[in-house]
Amino acid sequence: MTLPFIPPMLATPGTLPPAAQDARWAYETKQDGQRVMVYLPGDGSVLLRARSGDDITGAYPELRPLGEALGTTPAVLDGEVLALDARGRADFQLLQSRMGLAHAPARAARRAAQVPVHLVLFDVPYLAEPLVRLAYVRRRARLEELGLAGPYWSTPGSVTGHGAEALRATREHGLEGLVCKRLDSVYEPGVRSRAWLKIRNTRAEDVIVGGWLPGRGRLTGLPGAVLVGQRDAEGRLRYVGGVGTGWSEAERARLAELLRQTASGRCPFAPAPRIAGAHWVEPRLVGEVGYSTRTRNGMLRQPSWLRLRPDLAPEDAAADLPEDLG
Repeated sequence: MTLPFIPPMLATPGTLPPAAQDARWAYETKQDGQRVMVYLPGDGSVLLRARSGDDITGAYPELRPLGEALGTTPAVLDGEVLALDARGRADFQLLQSRMGLAHAPARAARRAAQVPVHLVLFDVPYLAEPLVRLAYVRRRARLEELGLAGPYWSTPGSVTGHGAEALRATREHGLEGLVCKRLDSVYEPGVRSRAWLKIRNTRAEDVIVGGWLPGRGRLTGLPGAVLVGQRDAEGRLRYVGGVGTGWSEAERARLAELLRQTASGRCPFAPAPRIAGAHWVEPRLVGEVGYSTRTRNGMLRQPSWLRLRPDLAPEDAAADLPEDLG
């Protein structure tokens, strides 16, 4: 059977719905993985498509048995492929070692043995017939009735209402965030809809500026990104990432002047990162950045500038590297 091509429905960044509307929404954990649409024609095969529409089936050979999970019932499922760390949490850095191997079956098989993935399923826009016009709450019920649970896939639950508690739980457990889905929402293929809202948990820490990269285009003459670090247990300034977002034009111009005043010919980071075109500065400026998570080697993921901290000297910056990353 030829199944219809269904691009994934996308969530809009937002905040929790008003408390008065809380009972009209369902809440699901936001996963840090690769979004996939799963095509099950009912003949025992499975086709995985990335958000781009590309066929990525070959990258995840451990998911092939899912093709037989529904017998001859054709379906299109919406979900996310995850790689889990030792604590059972999604680790995007681990997943990156599995991505991009769709056309390298031997390598994909070797990596699958070393870093198996897990597919979480959260919607079913097609089940023997199109379900895109059904309300979320009805689609969700149909999905859960399928009982899709296996060695490499599952259907995590959602909670209706109690959004504030759900969001707080994701923060307490160090999860990426929350997706809020209106109970009456239809499935809008390829649309970034306000019927689905995503809330990303961010953390904030102090960092020390040790360099910068020149901007391009309209940012010519201004810093395009600052290179930041944190002190390890021995007092060395360890590079933790580049921050290129979060400033207004006025803030970026002010920062450019401060960087010029602290220019240095010596890299302050130890060890020195290999970054082409970097301009180094004396590590005097302290800033606060928001970020989602850290990689296993301590790098900040998705960092964004929050504010300059002129009230803090570098030696007073509160956020050192975690001990297990130093």
